Amino acid sequence: MTIRLLLADDQALVRGALAALLSLEPDLEVVVEVESGDRVVEAALAHRPDVALLDVEMPGLDGLSAAGLLRDAMPDCRVLMVTTFGRPGYLKQAMAAGAAGFVVKDTPAAQLADAVRRVHQGLRVVDPSLAADSLTQGDSPLTERETDVLRAAAQGGTVADIAKVLFLSEGTVRNHLSSAIGKTGARTRAEAVRVAVENGWIVPR
Repeated sequence: MTIRLLLADDQALVRGALAALLSLEPDLEVVVEVESGDRVVEAALAHRPDVALLDVEMPGLDGLSAAGLLRDAMPDCRVLMVTTFGRPGYLKQAMAAGAAGFVVKDTPAAQLADAVRRVHQGLRVVDPSLAADSLTQGDSPLTERETDVLRAAAQGGTVADIAKVLFLSEGTVRNHLSSAIGKTGARTRAEAVRVAVENGWIVPR
């Protein structure tokens, strides 16, 4: 039985390399490749893959959000996150979004192919070192709104820009930024963004 695959990664070189490596396996077939999270659900519905391999950081819709939408639109398609950034916060968000596995891109080809097969069989596959880090790290201290504000701040906009995008008053944005800075142990907005990104609490766009 051939396992049909969807690949989503914004870097064409990486996507092509993954496709080439996986296609060497006799039981794996890459049926569609996309370069952004926005195209994942549409491509999956059109090509009916068994397993979707999604990068986390992509322009537009990130892989974590795409995983959740794909789970709702096509529950029988299993999701394996394949990312450069093995951040504990990403792992927790991926599992919450319904992903069945989470591995980093420097995983040897044979192990990646095996991860695809195991996910297809209904098993959960998680990079062991990342799983250990995730257990020792607490959940994000940020509220949902603080997370939204920091994610918008990561784009480099002013308080007025953030307020406009999130439909909040500038005073409310300042309050959320101040709270987020305190919770992350940062001294500045930029430092709070860096801490949140490094811990996988926000996905930069």
